[in-house]
Order: sequence, then C-alpha cells, then structure tokens
Amino acid sequence: MSADALLARLRHEIPWQQHHVNIASKVIAQPRLSSWHGDVVHRYSTLAHDLHPAPWNQTLLVVREQVERITGARFNSVLANLYRDGNDAIGWHADDEPELGPAPVIASISLGAERRFDLRRRDDHAEVVHLPLAHGSMLVMSGSTQRFWQHAMMRCRLSKARINLTFRFTQPSRR
Repeated sequence: MSADALLARLRHEIPWQQHHVNIASKVIAQPRLSSWHGDVVHRYSTLAHDLHPAPWNQTLLVVREQVERITGARFNSVLANLYRDGNDAIGWHADDEPELGPAPVIASISLGAERRFDLRRRDDHAEVVHLPLAHGSMLVMSGSTQRFWQHAMMRCRLSKARINLTFRFTQPSRR
C-alpha cells in the first residue's frame, strides 16, 4: 500500500480523540489527536487517564507486520497521533515509561506533511539533532535512546496534516 493510500485510510479508520495531560498540576488538552491500539492498557506518567486500547484494525495489522519484518522486533501496541497542522505539537519527553522496559524499540512511521523531529541529550540540552521526517519514512529509536535523549515535535508554520504511528512493545502495567 502506498504512503498516500495509507494516510487516507488511517485518517478515516482511526477513532481520533483529544486526550488530556497533567502539567504542573493543571489538566490541559494535548495539542494533537491520538488513538491507542493494542493488547494492553497504557499508562503515561502525565496523562490524566489510562489509555484503553481500541482494537487493531486491518490496516494497522498490515503496517505492524511490515514494521516487524523490517526491524526484527515484535510490537503489541501502537500510538497513532494526528497532527492536524503546524499548531499541533508535542514537547520534550522520552518514551521511558516502565512498561516499555529499559531499552525499548520504538518504530515511528510518518505520513503526510514533512515535519522536523528534534532530539536533545538529557544531560546537555544544547546538543540537539534535527531530523526531517518525510512522508512514508520510518525512524527507529532503540537501545539507550530513551535513557539518554528526549524528543519533540515543535510547532511550525504548516497547514497540512501529519499522522505518526509509534509501534512499541508494552508490558502490562503493575501499578
């Protein structure tokens, strides 16, 4: 399936939701839409509620199979994010929840508008890497990436939408 066809299908097949996060004791709407799919409930440290998974749809299953074949990793969940335009973003963070394990493999598929993905060292915020994520591209973060680096998708001047799929293996939460 082409990247264009995948973008169109996911835009309409995924049950997009506006989630809320706790930041500095305030509950605010995330500046993007998202949808959690998989086999386990997911608990973010800043999310105002648990994410209960929507069922895998056929499109996501096909993409997961392709990503697993390319990476050699196994994934049981995917967080889909819809950045409606350049005003939608996510600030500096690491995907370091305990349920992901000490060295998670996260495969990130980008569809739609090209956006800049920023990485910065946790111990030296002046060290920043900027990566343009093109339509149909995949970025894999693995090993100690989440331990030593943070990442972000900053606001920008853009009127087109972007969908990002982040495949991961999530252990059931013990909290």
